[in-house]
Amino acid sequence: MPFQHIAAELRVYSGPDSLAALARELQRAQCRRAVVISGRSVADCEGMKRLREALGPLLASEFHGVRSNSPVPAIEAAAQALAAVDADAVIAVGGGSAVVTARAAAILLAEQQPARALCTRRLADGTFESPRLAAPKLPQFGVLTTPSTAFVKAGSAVLDPDSGERLALFDPKTRARALFLHPDFLGSAPAILVKSAALNTLSTAVEALESPRCDPISEAMLRQALRLTVAHLDQLSTDDTAVREQLATAALLCGRGTEQAGGGLASVLAHAIGHRTHVANGLVNAIVLPHTIRFNAPATGHAVTRIVESLPPGPTDPAGAHALPALAAQCLESLFARLGLASRLRDIGVAEADLTQIADAAMADWFIGRGARRVQSHGELLTLLEAAW
Repeated sequence: MPFQHIAAELRVYSGPDSLAALARELQRAQCRRAVVISGRSVADCEGMKRLREALGPLLASEFHGVRSNSPVPAIEAAAQALAAVDADAVIAVGGGSAVVTARAAAILLAEQQPARALCTRRLADGTFESPRLAAPKLPQFGVLTTPSTAFVKAGSAVLDPDSGERLALFDPKTRARALFLHPDFLGSAPAILVKSAALNTLSTAVEALESPRCDPISEAMLRQALRLTVAHLDQLSTDDTAVREQLATAALLCGRGTEQAGGGLASVLAHAIGHRTHVANGLVNAIVLPHTIRFNAPATGHAVTRIVESLPPGPTDPAGAHALPALAAQCLESLFARLGLASRLRDIGVAEADLTQIADAAMADWFIGRGARRVQSHGELLTLLEAAW
């Protein structure tokens, strides 16, 4: 069973006393001028008072211009805010958009080039190339408000609002040094945002478990991420921070587990659809994921066993590997129905006439080649979208 599993260093602190470790982590990294990057709503939450007290003189300034989907203008503004105080550390507070904004801002600040010049690009032969971003980057830290897998990643996908393209910036030097799960912050996000982020965790874990690159160590983290997410998704309320802590832990496990396996087709489709409908990726994933599982069936075989065993109900028919993808899709559809989620693309405002453009956008996404089964043509993708519509 040959495999390689390479994991970057990460420190995670959870609980009501976790913020006390943030100042120690900054000092450990020899940082003295940290900038908090967040959205406006987070800036006014109760947890920010605790964070400011915990940081004391180590807090140089705050930037509250994070925007949904991390558009390039917000990234540029954040980079300017870092430069204005000669920052030596970045603390992302919020969800996926906050941490992507923080990482991407650090890249723009260090490289002194526009995002388009630094992003991953498609070559003439259809492969992708990420430029080497050699400049040193500011140390990154994160305080989660939603269960986002993005906090443990090295890539930052930002939105070019002029073209609608997602620009992928990749730099391992922007990985978080330490992450913090504090109840005041986890309890501050609206339940709908937490639910969407948790659905994204679920979809990401499923797709990584399908992947032939899923090694045994990744599998252990992904299975636990899937179990925790499924067990707590229907228990969300505005004041149940214990449930949110479990979902946040699942997201971190999932993010670490996908380092080897990568993303899949459902994520690609969610990017293409979510941008056009302004529907959160997690909700889009819940619609398309059963269809992508069926599409991947010829390539997944026994890999689907590890998904089915982590979902309620468990396997009911040992008919063989050929039946498992259908069973996995059915288990997910049953779970999403119990959660009251939309089941068709038309239910979230996607017009049938939009499907061709969505397929075009998905074919241009740089994740398109990382699924369990390679998409051979635009027509295959369109057929899948029509089934989901």
